[in-house]
Amino acid sequence: MNGLRASRAEFADMVSGARELSAIDVLVCPPATLIAEFATLARGESLRIGAQDCHPEPAGAFTGDISAEMLKDAGASAVIVGHSERRILHKETDAQVRDKALAARRAGLLAIACVGETRAERESGSALSVVGAQLDGSLPDGLSPEDLVVAYEPVWAIGAGLTPKPDDIAEMHGFIRQHLFARFGDGMRGMRILYGGSVKAANAAELRSVPHVDGFLVGGASLKAAEFIGIARTWNGGLSRQQAS
Repeated sequence: MNGLRASRAEFADMVSGARELSAIDVLVCPPATLIAEFATLARGESLRIGAQDCHPEPAGAFTGDISAEMLKDAGASAVIVGHSERRILHKETDAQVRDKALAARRAGLLAIACVGETRAERESGSALSVVGAQLDGSLPDGLSPEDLVVAYEPVWAIGAGLTPKPDDIAEMHGFIRQHLFARFGDGMRGMRILYGGSVKAANAAELRSVPHVDGFLVGGASLKAAEFIGIARTWNGGLSRQQAS
C-alpha cells in the first residue's frame, strides 16, 4: 500500500532503466489506483504492469474488490496471489489462493503465487512441510509455466533486513522444483521460482547465484527506481527471468 500519482516520476525512471534490460522480464505491481495510469505510461515499453491481488469471481456483489478481468482491462498482465501479508493480515487460506490463481488464468493473467514459512515454522524444522502443503493447496491442477510463477518468501525475512543463508534458499527452491515435478511432471521444468525476502541491490548478485533461483519478488526496494533497476541489472545478460515488485 504505497504510491500516489506523484509516484509517476519514479515509475518513469523505472521504465527508462528497464529499456537496457532486454534479456529479462521486468514487472512492476503498483496499487490498484495506479495500474491503468502506469500501464498507459509503459505502453510500447519492455516493462510490464501487474497487480497485487484479485477477487476469485469475475464480477458481482463484492463491494471494494477487484476482479482479475478488471485488472486485465486496466492494463495488467500479471497478478500476485497469496502474498504473505494477504495470508496473515486477511487470513487468506490456500483454497482462496488457488481460486485466485484460477481467476488469473481465466482472465489471461500470469499468476505469481507466493508461499513461505514463518520464523516459528523455520525454527521448528517444519519449513519444507509447510511450503509443500501451501503448494498442494494453493496451486490448481492443469497449470503451465505460461500460467504461473511461484515466489518463495520467507515470512520472517520480509521487511526485517534478514536474509536466509544461501544454502537454506537453495534447499527450499530445490524442494519447490521437485515438488512441482512430482505433481505436474516435466512440463514444470520451465517454471520460474522467484525469491523474495529483503532483496536489495547490495545482495542481489549473491542471491542470483543460488541454485534454482530464477528471479526476485522485490518488496520495499522496489519503491526507488535506482534500487529496483540496480537489482534487475544483476539478471541482465542471462536467460529470460521474471522480476516482480
